[in-house]
Amino acid sequence: MLYDPKKDIYIELETNKGLKFLYNTLLGRLILKIATTKLIANLYAKYMNSRLSIKKINKFIKVNNINMDEYEEVEYNSFNDFFMRKIKKDKRTIGDNIISVCDSKLSVYKLDDQSKLHIKDSIYTIKELIGEKRDYKYALVFRLCVDDYHHYVFPDDGKVVKSKYINGKLHTVQPIALKKYKVFHENSREVTFLDCDNLGDVCYIEVGAMMIGKIVNEPIKEFKKGQEKGHFEFGGSTIVMLVNKDIKIDEKILENTANDIETIVKLGETIGE
Repeated sequence: MLYDPKKDIYIELETNKGLKFLYNTLLGRLILKIATTKLIANLYAKYMNSRLSIKKINKFIKVNNINMDEYEEVEYNSFNDFFMRKIKKDKRTIGDNIISVCDSKLSVYKLDDQSKLHIKDSIYTIKELIGEKRDYKYALVFRLCVDDYHHYVFPDDGKVVKSKYINGKLHTVQPIALKKYKVFHENSREVTFLDCDNLGDVCYIEVGAMMIGKIVNEPIKEFKKGQEKGHFEFGGSTIVMLVNKDIKIDEKILENTANDIETIVKLGETIGE
């Protein structure tokens, strides 16, 4: 379920029939082993980067009710070109304190005393998430859907300490997969360690997802709050941000997370202090 704070309404999530088949049937799970590989993602990416895919754009806009008035008016050469579209500068404002780093569906979790993270029916250790043992107190999980703006920004002023890539599969990041697989441990992901002026030690993880063959990050060493960090190519995906500082997140977001409800947020929106 989703919570839309602007409309103050709750929205029931509908699971895609194709995903139900892949994750809930024996034949589907056999196909899933192939569908979650980089080979399939790369082949699909070639199509999405070709002019043949342009015909998918108008239908995609209509089905997903995307407000194109928010985006720069340009001619698209492929569906992926459209998917990576840039938003108009006045359509997103960088707020105060702790901000959302992207348009997404947000859940916020407090890690337990053993630095373990409980998401859906899975338990993750920090080492499983980032490939090394570290201590963090909070995990902010930003799940991007296909209709979201797929660029993301830095949460604070600071500098990049180091980055690394962890190879893996490409499961969907829809709730149906999170309940059956340790997606944030199994999927390919980019891990960036940040030294932030206000948030301190932050680990920023971009998680690849089904049909996403590419996570594109800018080669930045020092950054400002709200500065673009990178973008995803076609598909929905997730950013997990680990924070090792005591932070105060909006109570409604914490309440929603405790009730297995994601809160709709926009890039730059204030979500805590």
